[in-house]
Amino acid sequence: MARWTHFYLIRIEFLGFRYHGWQKQQGLKSVHGMIDKTMSFVLKHNNFRTLGCGRTDAKVSAHDYAFELFTQEELIPEQLLHRLNKNLPADIRAKQVVPVSADFNIIQSAKRKQYRYFFSSGDKSHPFNAPLISDFGKELNVELMKEAATLFQGRHNFKRYVSKPSADTVFTREILHASIEVNTELYGSFTPDESYYFKVISRGFMRLLYQIEFE
Repeated sequence: MARWTHFYLIRIEFLGFRYHGWQKQQGLKSVHGMIDKTMSFVLKHNNFRTLGCGRTDAKVSAHDYAFELFTQEELIPEQLLHRLNKNLPADIRAKQVVPVSADFNIIQSAKRKQYRYFFSSGDKSHPFNAPLISDFGKELNVELMKEAATLFQGRHNFKRYVSKPSADTVFTREILHASIEVNTELYGSFTPDESYYFKVISRGFMRLLYQIEFE
């Protein structure tokens, strides 16, 4: 096993519509696979390791995702950031490269994780929205949905909703915040007149646009 000497926290954003999530999967295109392929080209070797802060489901996009790079060489963050963005595909962008200590843990150091599920209400929307905004093709009772969203807050047992749990999976999790918000972030000439997102924040999620805060 390689003894890593240098560590970097790299924050990225990506459009996940053509990927099967972050995690590498045999025979499938993943964000992690594309990151490693690009990193190999940029560093001109494969003597490194990358580890994400968590999994994402297929087609999930991220406004703020993070992974850690383990290497045996010292890198200049600004140069690495520039070279990554020069070579990454158009649907992945590196935002920041920061050196971290050997004690940093990409999994345990994340304080909160946030998901935002965008959706529309009303008539079927323009196909250009498909990568980011779920379309129900009908009017939704958004006010009732706002009331229901708050019921998720607090500690609950999510055993019935977990996909492929392991023997040591902890099913009781605390939802720090849950709400339905008006969409003011994703908009364009083709965006539906009525669009919203379900925002949910927790310290961690089971296999279910990441936004992560680190200590």
